[in-house]
Amino acid sequence: MSGHSKWHNIQKTKGAADAKRAQAFTKIAREMVVAVKEGGSGDPRSNSKLAAVIAKAKAANMPNDNIKRTIDKALGSGNTENYEKITYEGYGPQGVAIIVEAMTDNRNRTAGEVRHYFDKYGGNMGTANCVSWSFDRKGVIVIDNEDEELDEDTVMMDALDAGAADFEAEEQVFNVYTTEDEIASVADALTAKGYTLLSAQVEMLPQNGYIKLTNEDDIKNMQKMLDMFEDNDDVQNVWHNWEDAE
Repeated sequence: MSGHSKWHNIQKTKGAADAKRAQAFTKIAREMVVAVKEGGSGDPRSNSKLAAVIAKAKAANMPNDNIKRTIDKALGSGNTENYEKITYEGYGPQGVAIIVEAMTDNRNRTAGEVRHYFDKYGGNMGTANCVSWSFDRKGVIVIDNEDEELDEDTVMMDALDAGAADFEAEEQVFNVYTTEDEIASVADALTAKGYTLLSAQVEMLPQNGYIKLTNEDDIKNMQKMLDMFEDNDDVQNVWHNWEDAE
């Protein structure tokens, strides 16, 4: 999994999530409601999609009471929220591949806003599968090692014993890779071992690594575009193959 540079790319995103915790929790809750409805169960043991979202919520420090209330709300007969999942794909400056995953109750509104962000900052929205064919969907768990006190070999063995498919040390974190269905069980096992998880979610990883932008204006436009996507309430996740050099 060389060249992933996962943490290098999400540091700013994590900072934004910390500053806008309420918005982050709202997006995770929406994802949880859809997972309950699609999986037909509020029990993560029989609903792998819900289990994956719960793992994501716990890594984001979402309180257990919030998680339980959200699941109970999704199971309630009075819940009339009806969100649909839509994926938009396109290109940023210099052909950077971008995937935008949204959950919306108004397809026309969301499509118009996403297209506007692409156009405004030097990109263009493409057709379905125009870039997603070059990404792999995998579970990614990021373990905190900011103090650099963890032994790499020990963490790797614990991760593999928990069911991880791959492992990578990077700067002040360890990246653990799993299948979509295994991410919740691996995350739980690592948490039980005492590790601090900075992130645990299913992600789209570029197959051919990340690319660097060479033009300062393109770099600024790319960051502004990503910020607009992240700030949009309908947008759940944004995946891309840009390596932020900052």
